[in-house]
Amino acid sequence: MPQRTQPRATESPTNAGLRRRLYSLPGVDEVGAAQRAGELATRSIKTSSKAYGIDLAIAMVDLTTLEGADTPGKVRALCAKALRPDPADISAPSVAAVCVYSDMVATAVPRLAGTGVGLASVATAFPSGRAPLDAKIADTRAAVAAGATEIDMVIDRGAFLAGDYVKVHDEIVAVREACAGSAHLKVILETGELATLDNVRRASWLAMEAGADFIKTSTGKVSPASTPPVVLVMLEAVRDFRAETGLQVGVKPAGGIRTTKDALRNLVLVNEIAGPDWLDPAYFRIGASSLLNDLLMQRTRLSTGTYAGPDYFTID
Repeated sequence: MPQRTQPRATESPTNAGLRRRLYSLPGVDEVGAAQRAGELATRSIKTSSKAYGIDLAIAMVDLTTLEGADTPGKVRALCAKALRPDPADISAPSVAAVCVYSDMVATAVPRLAGTGVGLASVATAFPSGRAPLDAKIADTRAAVAAGATEIDMVIDRGAFLAGDYVKVHDEIVAVREACAGSAHLKVILETGELATLDNVRRASWLAMEAGADFIKTSTGKVSPASTPPVVLVMLEAVRDFRAETGLQVGVKPAGGIRTTKDALRNLVLVNEIAGPDWLDPAYFRIGASSLLNDLLMQRTRLSTGTYAGPDYFTID
């Protein structure tokens, strides 16, 4: 995953300055966004294009376990599945990354080191984002020191909704610095709590200007999580941000993407809204736990003509 060398943020921003900047962005037509996303969802992908799309979707998955009951054994099994999603078919691609809590990073490191599969850790008081900044920084530094190559941080949605844009901005900058140049930063907006698509666009720009390598929809712990209109708006944001700054930022929908049809619809959105430059795991990820098995089942059906049952594959 390419990493931005410098955040674009201006020095010592003020709430008034950030507000002017964010409210100068074009407004979102919520009805139009829903209609456009719905139209793109009707696109049909068949035969060889579907097979290509399934393999691309597998290669974009951040295979995730974020439960209080996670054990070292579960994390090791998840790493094995990330590397060889279908042990019976070595042509199946590896996923993009494994995503775990920071205390499980050390367990995953020896399983993933040198494989090309990333190791992501959630940090910054995930999923609420409500903790003092020094605790968020300590959490990030501990994950990076343990071997995380990607950090998924959450913004303080309360601060954003209260108009304290400086706090949100400065926390992103500080967490980015805590990544120490060795881990990529994904910024989770928790779009289900942002209320409007205008806020989704503003939060996307705020995160990108503060230095995000990726903007991510959701923690997966809040409903609604990733929705097609939200992903559309975020893809528009990264497209427009690159046009303005020359910097390409990735997008990661997470939560609620469970079927092959869901994944392929997201790839259509990427291609049609942001463009083919984002059809790459370096710039588009899908955060999921149950999606991978459905992708593998559909892949097996395309290659053999037989639809394998869900018990054919390991449970994530």
